[in-house]
Amino acid sequence: MDVKEFQKWIGSYYKERGWSDLDIFVRVGFLSEETGEVARAIRALDIGRDRPDEMVSTVDEDKENLKEELGDVLGNVVVIANQYNIDLEDIFLQHKNKLLHRYQN
Repeated sequence: MDVKEFQKWIGSYYKERGWSDLDIFVRVGFLSEETGEVARAIRALDIGRDRPDEMVSTVDEDKENLKEELGDVLGNVVVIANQYNIDLEDIFLQHKNKLLHRYQN
């Protein structure tokens, strides 16, 4: 699946469930929550959780969890981009150009 297909699919999927109709500030709150879950997943991979009330997991399970949480972040970013009719490919290209311009030697 390419970026355009993914962006379109997310738009359709979230719309079917009414998720894309939420206020944009609610969506930003969800994005923040998911970003925190990415941080937690990375902590589990890099330094561990060491909590007696949590199940011990393998590195592969922790990586799968990180992929899931990154997907949740990406889904929220796509919904926000769709809200403002911004193409993900444009975001990628603009970000690449910004970095190339900023760090040219």
